[in-house]
Amino acid sequence: MKFDLHTHHFRCGHADGNIRDYIEAGIAAGLQVIGISDHTPYFGEKEDRAFPQIAMGKSELANYVQEVLELKQEYEGKIDVLLGIESDYFPEHVEEYRLVLSGYPFDYIIGSVHSVGGVSIFNKNRWKKLSDKQQIEVKEQYYRQIQESARSGMFQILGHIDAMKGNYPAFSEISAERILDETLQIIAENGVAIEINTSGKTKLSGGWYPSDAILERACHFGVNVTFGSDAHKPARVGDELALVAQRLKEIGFTEWVYFKNKQMQHVPL
Repeated sequence: MKFDLHTHHFRCGHADGNIRDYIEAGIAAGLQVIGISDHTPYFGEKEDRAFPQIAMGKSELANYVQEVLELKQEYEGKIDVLLGIESDYFPEHVEEYRLVLSGYPFDYIIGSVHSVGGVSIFNKNRWKKLSDKQQIEVKEQYYRQIQESARSGMFQILGHIDAMKGNYPAFSEISAERILDETLQIIAENGVAIEINTSGKTKLSGGWYPSDAILERACHFGVNVTFGSDAHKPARVGDELALVAQRLKEIGFTEWVYFKNKQMQHVPL
């Protein structure tokens, strides 16, 4: 079975195409399951759409859900369309996000850390003039936030868990094995899956999130894995799915998972 659980569309302000375009691309790619998972609004901000180039407005969320549910019915028998969403994880706004998202029938929610210490994880300027010790502190803060997201009970999937390397490839070389292993154990204990996200190829780091080295450790700790292209263009739906499946088998995984009605579905590799 082929699936892709991480796709975006025009509502977030930085993706091309509408939801139907991504579904049709999924069919063309031979998928049996496609998840639509655009970015949540910024619920912690007063404005309806605080960051127009990053996420949809609060007033669009209900329309988004309705459109996906209507397309799910329309495409029944052709492809299984799942209602997902990618939620930011802001420790200070957890309960607000939990309350709003609990009001919708999501098949799954992807929890992603996009900001640490009030600065985007993709901002390469954050690393300027930091000592080795300070770099380790930032990396540990990032993974502690991921740990919190895993423990929150809000998410079925954690998104791109080493994406901080995206625009700063040297991130992978910052020594923090202890916090990484601790994080993977917490993820496993809480029954949350991590995605192999092929959008890293569009950043300075290249490659996938997370790295093979992290996937090897994840396999050791019994972490469940899933797949997401993180497509912001329909042409990227299912991108490198077969290559990811092969690499996972080489590492030692025998299955991966997706979620429907928030229930884990196991799929042999």
